[in-house]
Amino acid sequence: MTQAPPASTAYRTSARLSDGREILWYDSAPGRVPGVDERGLPEVHTVSEIRYDELLDEWVAIASHRQTRTFQPSGGADQCPLCPTVPGRRTEVPTPDYEVAVFENRFPSFSGGVGRCEVVCFTSDHDGRFGGLPAERVRLVVDTLADRTAALSLLPGVEQVFPFENRGAEIGVTLAHPHGQIYGYPFVTPRTRQQLESARRYRVRTRGDLYADLLDRERTSGERIVVESAHWSAFVPVAARWPVEVHLYPHRGVRDLPELTGDERTDLAGVWLDVLARLELFHGRPLPSIAAWHQAPVRQDRDLARLHLELFSILRTPEKIKYLAGSESGMGVFINDTTPEDVAARLRDLGG
Repeated sequence: MTQAPPASTAYRTSARLSDGREILWYDSAPGRVPGVDERGLPEVHTVSEIRYDELLDEWVAIASHRQTRTFQPSGGADQCPLCPTVPGRRTEVPTPDYEVAVFENRFPSFSGGVGRCEVVCFTSDHDGRFGGLPAERVRLVVDTLADRTAALSLLPGVEQVFPFENRGAEIGVTLAHPHGQIYGYPFVTPRTRQQLESARRYRVRTRGDLYADLLDRERTSGERIVVESAHWSAFVPVAARWPVEVHLYPHRGVRDLPELTGDERTDLAGVWLDVLARLELFHGRPLPSIAAWHQAPVRQDRDLARLHLELFSILRTPEKIKYLAGSESGMGVFINDTTPEDVAARLRDLGG
């Protein structure tokens, strides 16, 4: 057992599942005894590859084995592979309880030495939700994501680490248990490349930092600010693509989660929960949503990047979903039916 870096509150314990995949427990106190997976699973054999799209200068993952992955088991917690192991029910987490657990995905999008895919279970409570966790648990999740980012960044061939959470059946979530994922991409993603190119052009033109100046403009204006704290600002971006979209930026320019100090991580937990509480009230129902952490690539253009979290929902009214139709899917041009200023004002009113 080893303790994470000084900024972290997490204690990490590592073991192997019966098919050889790595599993890790992250706890707020030492003393975790790793469980033994007695399922006798066969060794994982996956066939995935990445293919290059010359027209768009992008990589596409081909992972046909994912067609057979577990999808919304009807038995709830009794059939959930992410719940703890108890007598009569063996799962992916071979202990009777846990705080945060991470393991290699049995149905990865990347395999065979080209990247890595991990599952992050935020709680052992099958019926819980991320926004309902106490601030101390969210801080533990932040420490976990930071530790996994550092570890995956050391793997050969991993060029970018992307922690994220998909929430809600409308998003395509296959398991209801509160969880997220971490992708270690074997390339720098198109979205990140585009941001970095914009930052590079801005630096050449102005000698400034695009991310820092965007944040300064939002904080000075205040029109789209939702929440501010000692270390973080949450705002609706001026050109929001999604019906409900909030970005969280640290006030200090850091490149990835491992660079956050202990105070910044604790503050983040509170702001993250505050924003999620407002989002839950926005339509008066649970929001199908995505939480996407933007981090610097592992090796290239790290000086141009800035850590930030993008939270967004596809729900444009309580009953209507924002579909990516012709313009969005065909041409990549988003058309938003809401105004960022109105959304920010509403989210501010929903606090307190």
